[in-house]
Amino acid sequence: MQRICGSLSKAGYELTLIGRKLPHSKDLPDLPFTCVRLPFIFRRGKFFYMELQIRLFFYLLFHRFDIYGAVDLDTLLPNLLVARLKGKKLVYDAHEYFTEVPEVVHRPVVQKIWLGIEKFCVPRVDLAYTVSPGLADLFEEKYHKPFAVIRNLPFRQTSIHKEKHDPPFILYQGALNEGRCLEMLLPAIQGLPLQLWIAGEGDLSSDLRQLCRDLKIEDQVKFLGYVSPNELRKITPQAYLGFNVLENKGLSYYYSLANKCFDYLQAGVPCLCSPFPEYLRLAQEYPALIFAAAHSEEIRLAITRLLNDPEMYHQLVAACIPAGENLNWESEEPLLLALYEKQV
Repeated sequence: MQRICGSLSKAGYELTLIGRKLPHSKDLPDLPFTCVRLPFIFRRGKFFYMELQIRLFFYLLFHRFDIYGAVDLDTLLPNLLVARLKGKKLVYDAHEYFTEVPEVVHRPVVQKIWLGIEKFCVPRVDLAYTVSPGLADLFEEKYHKPFAVIRNLPFRQTSIHKEKHDPPFILYQGALNEGRCLEMLLPAIQGLPLQLWIAGEGDLSSDLRQLCRDLKIEDQVKFLGYVSPNELRKITPQAYLGFNVLENKGLSYYYSLANKCFDYLQAGVPCLCSPFPEYLRLAQEYPALIFAAAHSEEIRLAITRLLNDPEMYHQLVAACIPAGENLNWESEEPLLLALYEKQV
């Protein structure tokens, strides 16, 4: 969101980004737009989402904006209600297929509620965009409404400081949540001559740390916790391999195009991905990706193959260069600004 908000701010928009205040929230850096963090009583579950709708609705109701922007389905309803009450434009930024994420797709009652909200809200937005062509096609077919594609690309890194780390390490960056195959990655690296660095926290934080103890690989795995974007940009180029394998637990994951994949490539780091449509399509143009199914044995085999074939690994690293030159926010930004110009 900092990239999107920064681009809009640079283009002359006065922007307010609304988030939530958590106990572990760090101070924000100086940004060229206003940031508001709303306090919450509940942190997860149905009461959190109910509280989110209420708090966001009243904040938006008592503050003036010309365009309302909802990021994902869980913020769309209050934005829609206030935008229509005030006769303003509404933009929907679908970072994922919310009704098809693992936390929702296997809970029929919860999914039905969110599907109802989606069905009510999405046809009424003025502008919609999402992160991958596959998701855009799904939304367009479902709601007969055009969805643009704005990929979540990193800024271009013109100078990358790489150091050979001994031992080499695999990097995972992102939420430690269901479906990210981290519980499969841990046994896959057991006994291999490398480390695993995990940047992020989530629902599985405690379970993954316990699994490390059970597997007796505590010395092989580093939990970095929450890492700032600036610090992550320093760590990522040092990695041997980026990890982005997902379980097929819903269409949101199946058609995903995660920003972490682009972050790895931008830093000159090959990426281990799921053989899902968007990544296969990406690899046809930029062969810096290798693939593994969501099984420990498959993941271990892919990693071992790289370790045993330095020539193949260097070919993957070389393919990261054109990927970094083309898959960056500087090339995506004009597409975003063109969409918003039509709403003013």
